[in-house]
Amino acid sequence: MIYTITFNPSLDYIANCEDFRLGETNRVSKEIIFPGGKGINVSIVLSNFGMDTTALGFLAGFTGEEIKRLIVEKGIRNQMIPISHGFSRINVKLRSKVESELNGMGPSIDDEAIGKLYEKLDELTDQDILCLAGSIPSSMPSTMYSDIMKHLEGRGIRIVVDATKDLLMNVLEYRPFLIKPNNHEIGELFNVKLNTRDEVIPYARKLQEKGAVNVLVSMAGEGAILVDENGNVHKSEAPKGKVVNSVGAGDSMVAGFIYGYLKYQDYDEAFRYGLATGSASAFSEELATNEQVISLYKETWGEKL
Repeated sequence: MIYTITFNPSLDYIANCEDFRLGETNRVSKEIIFPGGKGINVSIVLSNFGMDTTALGFLAGFTGEEIKRLIVEKGIRNQMIPISHGFSRINVKLRSKVESELNGMGPSIDDEAIGKLYEKLDELTDQDILCLAGSIPSSMPSTMYSDIMKHLEGRGIRIVVDATKDLLMNVLEYRPFLIKPNNHEIGELFNVKLNTRDEVIPYARKLQEKGAVNVLVSMAGEGAILVDENGNVHKSEAPKGKVVNSVGAGDSMVAGFIYGYLKYQDYDEAFRYGLATGSASAFSEELATNEQVISLYKETWGEKL
């Protein structure tokens, strides 16, 4: 089973407004509502591939109920923990001449709720994969990711981490199976500017030296690189297409990598599937489907193994 944790899930309200004018009444030309959050995005894409996936995290209020309904509708197993106060956040994403976002706060997460999360994590086995993705609410310990990995240490659970700054650096000693920063995030960690795939490689190796098993680095239009656990470097330009949606592309890359790795047991295929999946989400208004990914993969690299 593949488990994902989304500590602060949301309802994402995405509105298209051709010519948004600040301070005036604006009419929306198109609107969509999705369940949001990086871990949930990973689960949605995995479910689109036909894989069993379970969503962990915290839900509250009427928005929490709608998030639960939507993820179950998408074929995801729900093990979200209900919070008795507040409501899950609403994120507003405005698409106009420029794209703007307004992200809500979410409920306060207390120690009792965190304890219930650990009870669920204690059920995982060495046959499971756990994906930790996204930010942590201010009400939770800033060490939450590393606390979880320390708690699960030695149990053979493969853990994927998609986080930034200290959240990422603090987990490296626990040897996450995969981390997925982008080139700008790695640049911030090492106080450098990284523009090309070749420039990223030595810094990906530095992250391996600190403990990461596999390092997958997304670079938007520049494509991506993977330095795998055997020291091999995989790099590629991005598949060709028109970017219409930047939301969830990185999460889709993580999901594609996991799917490709589990299906083919081959890092080159996992890398390509990750890059094709991230790109497919960027080229569509919703998260990538299996059919979209297969089509884009074939256009870019030909038939799979």
